[in-house]
Amino acid sequence: MDADSNCLAVDFPLRGEWTALQTPGHRIPSHGTDRFAQRYAFDFIRLNWKWKSAYSGSILRHLLGKTSVEESYGWAQPIYAPFSGIVVVARDGWPERTHLNLIRDIYRAMGHGHKGVISDIQALAGNYVIIQSGSAFALLAHLRYGSIRVSAHEMVESGQMIGEVGHSGNSTSPHLHFHLMDGIDPITARGIPCCFRTYERWTQNRWQQVQNGIPSRLERIRL
Repeated sequence: MDADSNCLAVDFPLRGEWTALQTPGHRIPSHGTDRFAQRYAFDFIRLNWKWKSAYSGSILRHLLGKTSVEESYGWAQPIYAPFSGIVVVARDGWPERTHLNLIRDIYRAMGHGHKGVISDIQALAGNYVIIQSGSAFALLAHLRYGSIRVSAHEMVESGQMIGEVGHSGNSTSPHLHFHLMDGIDPITARGIPCCFRTYERWTQNRWQQVQNGIPSRLERIRL
């Protein structure tokens, strides 16, 4: 969808084809809550568009916890800085679950995301990076264990690789959680609306260029 004039335009943090499971292009707050500055947050996942699946293998294997993270199409894909700025937080070392378990992961997500007291945001975000540019802070969460390539106080350029998509923290499947906020602490900050400077969307059997857009839910997009 087209963005309004109040959004902050940033570069898309992934490459290749993706879709948004949660997006302010579908509803606000996008995650059903304003907690943790998530009002305008995105969850990006990679699908096999023929089968509309995020992983190889059957749904039964997923339900039984037999699907490994390596079978997820988005796992270990590179993540890039959405703008130039300074890394203010880079936290790695949070254990990553090696297998997907639909019921367990949804139960964990509902418990952490909507209720309860979170004293350490890493329990929710897993391995994550926060980059500051002016008064905006970009949070990129659920990164793969051991994949973060930047450190706090390091200057980064837009498009610089900072880590890889993972399944750490409050994650139901390997994906990238991304949002902007007005402070360094997600527990006290507020979300900032953002849009993406350029990407393509699949519509009417062709790729169409989008400028300063907000992906709709389950819209096929690429960069």
